[in-house]
Amino acid sequence: MKIAFYTLGCKVNQYETQALEQLFAARGHAVVPFEEAADAYIINTCTVTAVSDKKSRQVIRRVRKTAPDAVVAVCGCYPQTHPADMDELGVDLVSGTGDRLGFVELTEQAVQQRRPITALDDAMKRLDFEVLPAGGLEGRTRAMLKVEDGCVNFCSYCIIPYARGRIRSLPLAEGVQQAKDLQEQGYREIVLTGIEISSWGHDLKNGCSLIDLVEAVCAAAPECRIRLGSLEPRTITEEFCLRSAKLPNLCPHFHLSLQSGCDSVLTRMNRKYDTQRYYQSVELLRRHFDRPAVTTDLIVGFPGETQEEFAQTLDFIRKCAFAAMHVFPYSKRPGTPAAAMGGQLPNAVKEERAHTAAAAAAQMEQAYLAQFVGQPLPVLFEEEQNGLWHGYTPNYISVCAVGTDLHNQVRSVLPERIEGSTLLGHLL
Repeated sequence: MKIAFYTLGCKVNQYETQALEQLFAARGHAVVPFEEAADAYIINTCTVTAVSDKKSRQVIRRVRKTAPDAVVAVCGCYPQTHPADMDELGVDLVSGTGDRLGFVELTEQAVQQRRPITALDDAMKRLDFEVLPAGGLEGRTRAMLKVEDGCVNFCSYCIIPYARGRIRSLPLAEGVQQAKDLQEQGYREIVLTGIEISSWGHDLKNGCSLIDLVEAVCAAAPECRIRLGSLEPRTITEEFCLRSAKLPNLCPHFHLSLQSGCDSVLTRMNRKYDTQRYYQSVELLRRHFDRPAVTTDLIVGFPGETQEEFAQTLDFIRKCAFAAMHVFPYSKRPGTPAAAMGGQLPNAVKEERAHTAAAAAAQMEQAYLAQFVGQPLPVLFEEEQNGLWHGYTPNYISVCAVGTDLHNQVRSVLPERIEGSTLLGHLL
């Protein structure tokens, strides 16, 4: 049968969709574009904000209308936390964030039997990491390798622990083998991803931590760049930096989740660090790596955030001098403690603060990029767009250059100027 996928949300969802594509293909099914006719349309959803839920509902309604005779199967975080919504949307197969192998078989049953199926478990009771195939059906430059699932931080604005359950880690030996396999398949970069990869190993109770996994994966795939997903700031210690700086294929790109640059707001968010500890991480990275890309996420307009607290955040992000930032106005997520907090700010205030923070982020990004103009950079090229080949440096700088058949090649580029968030240059 023909299967079509639509994925919303984070890199973990993207990874899991690619794994599902492989699992369906291995059972003889054809994976087709979502816009084409299919026997089953699978929507892998996100529920990190109320806006995410809205986007998921829109996709479900659209495919239900355009393909009334097809099976609509929904998985991911949204049905895991809001199963009742699926009944209202007329979903044929309702699954969540677990048992992907079982989901494939249930999709086959739904197509054959044409009866509604709901298969949801209690995410908080999951104990084992579900090993799935990494990589994708189509030849890509960069592969995601999911090494961890679940989170127990319980930030006051976040519903993901309830959608994903407790920490579960991919065994180190399995991570090593998958990294080797991805290198053999021709991938040039592997991104270690998960819901909260800083917690990798906590459940294994064998003394291993994330840096042990990183060292093992770097050694297993020496011809691949190894890039880390989002990190909890407390992961960055002197030992972590000393050991990671010795790894020649580890990308000097560290995404340290911030969310606020004000200690009182961080407390209300139930984050597990303060600005002093965060800045210590930034300084450690810059001491051990040459001009690393330190990037982050920021939420502005959190409940109760005063103008003074926002001003503290602006001062702090400028102090950190981030290479790039994702700035989000706070979005109320029903079911979280923050949604019930007093001091909910008007959308206009949140949007204004997001605009101000984004402007500061743009200035910092330009300053970071300017350091590399006129200096040769190794670029892993991915695709051609409008006559220019586009790729990324190890520190995740976007670079464009004119060339021929550069897909999946690492070439040296001399950047000549900055255009937006990209360096433009010529091949050396």
